[in-house]
Amino acid sequence: MASTAVADANAGGFGVGQVLDGSNPAIVRLRQLVDGPQSSEGWRRCWEQGVTPWDLGQPTPVVVKLVQSGTLPAGGATVLVPGCGGGYDAVALSGGGRSVVGLDVCDAVIQKASQRSSSSPDVAFITADFFTWAPPEPFPLIFDYTFFCALDPSLRPAWAARMEELLRPDGELITLMYLPQDQDSGPPYNTTVLDYEEVLKPLGFFIESFLL
Repeated sequence: MASTAVADANAGGFGVGQVLDGSNPAIVRLRQLVDGPQSSEGWRRCWEQGVTPWDLGQPTPVVVKLVQSGTLPAGGATVLVPGCGGGYDAVALSGGGRSVVGLDVCDAVIQKASQRSSSSPDVAFITADFFTWAPPEPFPLIFDYTFFCALDPSLRPAWAARMEELLRPDGELITLMYLPQDQDSGPPYNTTVLDYEEVLKPLGFFIESFLL
């Protein structure tokens, strides 16, 4: 049965250092471009127009901390990072015996990530839709960082079903959660720990560890 390790990354999450409500013009424009469940084209336009308030231009501090903790699987593990964006976190997760596949719907940002990581042989970037992509085999480890909260809430059951399909039966899903509350709309959308549990537990996932 697949397991899930859940970390609350609220202190260093989506758009760290930015106001993520309607008072931020970048968030207003983001929500104009990404509207509703059919949002793939909207995310492409965000990258093309530089409307990327979530992009730090470097690995997320909490991801670096997680790598340095030495708790991630090694020894040949292959990690899938859906919604990898600029690829900074994918590169940070590589090494130590781990290879990483970064996935994003925007070809332009995948090309930039590939160029930026040309000296990192353990990372590969692929342009594809998380919900339709068919890899040659399931992964032992999937890393979801603020991908869940960026999806329209109606897509959450489909997100969980795809995680089950893409993960080996003995694999691990690491979900670093950003938990915004009382937002007027999204993305990012309001989320709680219960939102994750409601879609994952019926599929056989269980919480193996909860890191703060």
